[in-house]
Amino acid sequence: MKSINYFLFFFALFNFSVVEAQEYALSFEVLAEATGLPMDDAQIAITPCACGGITNSQGRFSISLPEDNYNVTVSFIGFQDYRLQINLNESKIITVQMVEQEEQLSEVVVQAKRRLTQIETPQMGALQLDAKDLKKIPAAIGEFDVLRGMTLVAGVNNAGEISNGLSVRGGSLDQNLLLYDYAPVFNPTHLFGLFSVFTPDMISSVDLYRANIPARYGGRITSVLDVKVENPYTEKTRLSGGLGLVSSRLSLKTPLVKDKLMLNVGVRAGLTGFLLPLVSERLKDTKANFYDGTLKLLYLPTEKDQVAFTGFFTKDFYQLDLITQIQNINARNNQYDFQTLNGTLNWTHTFDDESSLRNIFVASDYTPKTIFPERDNDNEIVYEAKINYLSFISEYLKKVNDKWDYYGGIQANQYTISPGALDPGNGNSILPVTLDKETSYEMAVYGNLNWNPSERLSISGGLRFNHFVFVGPYEEATFDENTGNLLGSTIFGKGDAVKTYNGLEPRLGANLKLGANTSLKASYARTNQYLQNIYNTTTPLPTSRWKTSDPHIKPQSSNTYGLGLYKNIADNTIEIGIEGYYRDTENNLTYKPGADFFLEEFLERDVVQAKGEAYGVELSFKKPKGKFNGWMNYTYSRSLLRSQNEKLADRVNNNQWYPSDFDRPHVLNGTINFEGDKYNTWSFNFTAQSGRPYTVANSVFALEDINVPIFIERNNARLRPYHRLDFSWKVKYGRNPNRKWVGDWTFTIYNVYSRRNPFNLYYSQRQGAVDSDVFLGSPLGTYELSVMNSPLFAVTYNFVFD
Repeated sequence: MKSINYFLFFFALFNFSVVEAQEYALSFEVLAEATGLPMDDAQIAITPCACGGITNSQGRFSISLPEDNYNVTVSFIGFQDYRLQINLNESKIITVQMVEQEEQLSEVVVQAKRRLTQIETPQMGALQLDAKDLKKIPAAIGEFDVLRGMTLVAGVNNAGEISNGLSVRGGSLDQNLLLYDYAPVFNPTHLFGLFSVFTPDMISSVDLYRANIPARYGGRITSVLDVKVENPYTEKTRLSGGLGLVSSRLSLKTPLVKDKLMLNVGVRAGLTGFLLPLVSERLKDTKANFYDGTLKLLYLPTEKDQVAFTGFFTKDFYQLDLITQIQNINARNNQYDFQTLNGTLNWTHTFDDESSLRNIFVASDYTPKTIFPERDNDNEIVYEAKINYLSFISEYLKKVNDKWDYYGGIQANQYTISPGALDPGNGNSILPVTLDKETSYEMAVYGNLNWNPSERLSISGGLRFNHFVFVGPYEEATFDENTGNLLGSTIFGKGDAVKTYNGLEPRLGANLKLGANTSLKASYARTNQYLQNIYNTTTPLPTSRWKTSDPHIKPQSSNTYGLGLYKNIADNTIEIGIEGYYRDTENNLTYKPGADFFLEEFLERDVVQAKGEAYGVELSFKKPKGKFNGWMNYTYSRSLLRSQNEKLADRVNNNQWYPSDFDRPHVLNGTINFEGDKYNTWSFNFTAQSGRPYTVANSVFALEDINVPIFIERNNARLRPYHRLDFSWKVKYGRNPNRKWVGDWTFTIYNVYSRRNPFNLYYSQRQGAVDSDVFLGSPLGTYELSVMNSPLFAVTYNFVFD
């Protein structure tokens, strides 16, 4: 009997031990929700066993545990903690999607941020890039860039090297309205177009309107690029920046008074003159330096009021020896000095969660300067112009319900333009010249209604009315139509109304959902432009002039129509779209044949206003997530102009249609990002487009033993096609998830395969039999000018300190 009891005891003990030893595998795969990439070094804490660990480079972690109920917490710095309860009764694999964590703010700051976000949400039809999207744009020269990011969008391109802005759907550079926290930017680029002037770390979002332009925007006929500065909603200090060969930057975001006053400031500088000779022997005498800075102060006086001030300053200096003689000025080289100083004061009052009023004061000062160091002496001749812009905007917004919301407002602008002043310095070969200032006012009233009649249909309708007045002092001249001689003039005193223009601008957009993943969009916009830039090269240098409308120069106007089909496929991981547009324009400003308007007192004698049309089809493809992500688009488009002058000498191409300077029939842009792991991101950016139109001589005649080309037709030939490949490699490092200092390296190569893209062609008198195998018996030689002939390498160290 005793032996039986011992047997039963040992049998029970054996079975109990077997039960206690039963364990299951608990495995985790931790991914970043935004990118789908694995997260290594994520911390996994398990209770009540007080066990856990960290994930490996594939974002995986596995542990064997007895059957039981467990509480699991997954954490990683900069991400929200992920918590779950697990009943472990079998082996399990858990996939965890980690969400980035926003800074924990006080209730006062959270409410202020939420209310402003509702107010500044872009209207239907905007193509928006927020801060996260901007950081995924391939680094051009070590840092992301707004304008280069925009060229990834179908229908948007620049004019190649030494470009000074964006051409949107075949429009000229000045037909695109560029705003930086509501203030206009007249010169948006640094370093021959390689950088935009917007301080990178200060940007919160970029909205591009190409078709359905909201009624709150006016003054340009092609598009609007609205760049917003980040509001410093913060309760802790954050320092970030970058050190690079081409440019370096530093930014600081910090609270000054808790829940009341916050600061966001960023600066950037580029001292790149020593690099340019390495890029091209042609640039050995070229210099280029730039810097910019942005400051934003946010004050929260009450629960319902926010007052923000944005200050912006940018300055460029560069020297070129590409053109050394202008208006009988014989200079060693040309030096360009550009300066912009902007200020924006924005007071927003929210009556409740559904309505608000904002009042905005804007001041902008743009001063381009050209310096001509004379040959054989130390004297400098200086040409300087200036644009002063003042604006006041008051706008009321109201959300009635989920189906209706609207806004209405007024805007008043003042333009004061100093067309140009030439200071000869100590020289006596050039006389001083100062052109009279021009002053004008633009008043506007506008309203916009957004209506969602059903879940499938959204409609946005707006109306804007402009009243433009050009005032004195002004001298209106009268010329003989046959000889061009001055017959007389009429003098207008200061403040006298010289000429007025009125414009009514309807806007309409509609979005129809054809299914869960398909939508059809249509738009129409009429716009007017009262301020324009006139130049006779694709880049408004060196002799461009800004000009408001007056009795002789009418406002530009356009009617733009758009229709597009968009679809998400592959479980919404791929976005594709096709959009067509047509735009007819009136009063496009261009120069007469043989015009030389440098310091011309009566500009109307050197310009004509032409009719224009632009049309095209845009195909776009976007894969925003995954290890492989990127964009690709192709555009077929035309941009044409036609003068309508009766006088033969004033006709361009004898009043026949001809390609505008920004006519690019074929444009292909592609970007691929490969995020191999958490530490390495490789990016390739490729662009190809038809060659820019240029004017080739129709004939040559001899004048005193000098062969002079004769130009009859304009833009009757094209440069070679433009194409370029850029590469960037971003390397993160550091495995401690709790570190406060986070850094990465960015290596970039601009123009990887050394493409000699032509910038322009010029003629030169041939000397003897030089290059006779190329030009044969032609008395003139045609030479191609390229700027970036070799790769441009850059390395930047970026850092963030919290």
